[in-house]
Amino acid sequence: MEKGTLIIGGGVIGLSIGWRLRARGEPVTLLERGETGREASWAAAGMLAPVSEVHFQEDVNLRLGQESLRLYPEFVAELEAFTGKEVGYRREGGISVSLHADDTAELRHRFEYQQALDLPVEWLSATEVQNLAPALSHNVVAAVYSPADHQVDNRKLVTVLRCAFVQAGGILHEQTPVEEVRLLEDGPPAVRAGGREWRSEKLLLAAGSWSGMIPGLDGALRPWVRPVKGQILAVRAAPDLIRHNIRTPDVYIAPRADGRLVVGATVEEMGYNADLTVGGVFELLRGAWRAIPGVYEMPIHEIWCGFRPGSRDNAPILGETEIPGFFIATGHYRNGILNTPVTAKYMSELILAGTMPEILAPFSPARFSG
Repeated sequence: MEKGTLIIGGGVIGLSIGWRLRARGEPVTLLERGETGREASWAAAGMLAPVSEVHFQEDVNLRLGQESLRLYPEFVAELEAFTGKEVGYRREGGISVSLHADDTAELRHRFEYQQALDLPVEWLSATEVQNLAPALSHNVVAAVYSPADHQVDNRKLVTVLRCAFVQAGGILHEQTPVEEVRLLEDGPPAVRAGGREWRSEKLLLAAGSWSGMIPGLDGALRPWVRPVKGQILAVRAAPDLIRHNIRTPDVYIAPRADGRLVVGATVEEMGYNADLTVGGVFELLRGAWRAIPGVYEMPIHEIWCGFRPGSRDNAPILGETEIPGFFIATGHYRNGILNTPVTAKYMSELILAGTMPEILAPFSPARFSG
């Protein structure tokens, strides 16, 4: 048996927890079925928008997202200082726009809810929107500005996290799919992968939407996580044409420093069907064009899709299971990139100290028992 923690899953969640554990001196081995960070972490848009994306009666999720956003500047600074590489962290804020009366009524309703939660938001008239973001359509009739919404280049983030994990002494095995997990009440977990058996004091499952498909996990130990397909695309624009995250009733648009505009994303319950569809791409392009008419002339840079890990209640599953030493960190749905710092900090503390942090308590795997 090896000392330390064995992690299944090499996306931003598994890598960041592994990096935090290594910073505390914990031996860590990570098994990844393919190439690290090339699934949901790679497919995301990188928007860090707990305020703009707040949903009614999801205050617990909001608090988790706000805490993670609070941690982000220090998390990024430490990661960049440790590796000497940057992750494209930006703080220009976000703009949620309405394009007709029905949009405005819904936007006003959400704005009032945000105000009731004492969130930092500002109502903008059409003129104020044009002054803040001139490239937006003149059909925008109102907007809500969220200065606390930030973004990160998720592909840079996952690449730098991989570098940090390895540089910190983490042992990484890519192209190593797990064949079976055996959990014993009177002994350490055993994992069969890559033609050999791995044993460790602690086991962390962080395999995203594949977490529920690991052989050997049955009953309450099998996290109920489904893949939620998202098609997404990027167009090439002039740098700084758009500086803010843009959200419309149909799409969101995240600008990159090199001028790319990332447009997403469909929400499809299609299993692991990775086909890019005419309808999905058309709706993304139409939504982007309605918000930014100049998109019509922009070259398409890339089109792709990913599978968000959605739990039964679309909230993360974070904590220790009924089997001592077996931990789960999955089910982040649309907020895996946003919740990376908070998950890494508190899950690593839980694994090392064995005490459940208060902020993670609502997301315990035990909430699905029975």
